[in-house]
Amino acid sequence: MRSDWTWIEEWFRDAELNAELGPLDLEWLDHVLSEHDGVELVVEESGSPVALVGCVWGDDENDHAITDFAVDPRRRRTGLGASALSAVLAWKGHPAARDGGRWTTYVMEDNRRAHAFFTAQGWTDRGVDEGMHVFVAPSPDRVR
Repeated sequence: MRSDWTWIEEWFRDAELNAELGPLDLEWLDHVLSEHDGVELVVEESGSPVALVGCVWGDDENDHAITDFAVDPRRRRTGLGASALSAVLAWKGHPAARDGGRWTTYVMEDNRRAHAFFTAQGWTDRGVDEGMHVFVAPSPDRVR
């Protein structure tokens, strides 16, 4: 929602976040607001946003995909990322997809933090495709 733009913009003033996911602009916002095959999920704690997770829904032939993943820069390395990821994977609002709803994400080769994060969560790095590491989530019974 456009009402979220203020805090999202504030988060992207953080140099690390902007370097990894930015630049943030109105073109991105318009794209997100008009998207129909996915969603930007806001994870809240005590009514305040703590994580933003972009998802594109899979189908019979494609996995669900995490397209962006951001944690409030002031609250990094507190375990919120792992909690947010678990909440997104467990959320009942996503549609069915192949293999019971398998999840994939793509991480830029130079984004060491994201690589370490998804590895620590038990995701498997399937190698590099077009300059991005392809990570696949563990089966649902092994998700952390």
